[in-house]
Amino acid sequence: MEQKGYHKLIVYQKSLDLLLLTYKLTKKLPKEELYILLPQIRRAAISIVANIVEGYSKSSTKEFIRFLDISRGSLTEIELYFELCLKLGYFTNQEFDDAQNLLIEVKKLIYSFQKSLRARV
Repeated sequence: MEQKGYHKLIVYQKSLDLLLLTYKLTKKLPKEELYILLPQIRRAAISIVANIVEGYSKSSTKEFIRFLDISRGSLTEIELYFELCLKLGYFTNQEFDDAQNLLIEVKKLIYSFQKSLRARV
């Protein structure tokens, strides 16, 4: 199956990988986090991907850049949540490092993509 539209974007693919990893990691959270931390983390991870997709559908490059800014904000939010999970003992050091590496990669991709889009405006 040929990829079309936003599916071709590496930034989309990697942010989707981060979302899937987030779901995998948050399954390990204790019951007391079921209504507090778990939905916050997942919302932030979903927001990263959703804003890339929504921005892609906008009619102007300027709007797309703005939606990528929102994705970057959600990335920063999820960084905090992952650090908290590590400090609370919910994630192992290895899980945290893997998630952090993917976070950094997505952050760099968004920043680079924004830079290339700004060059077109």
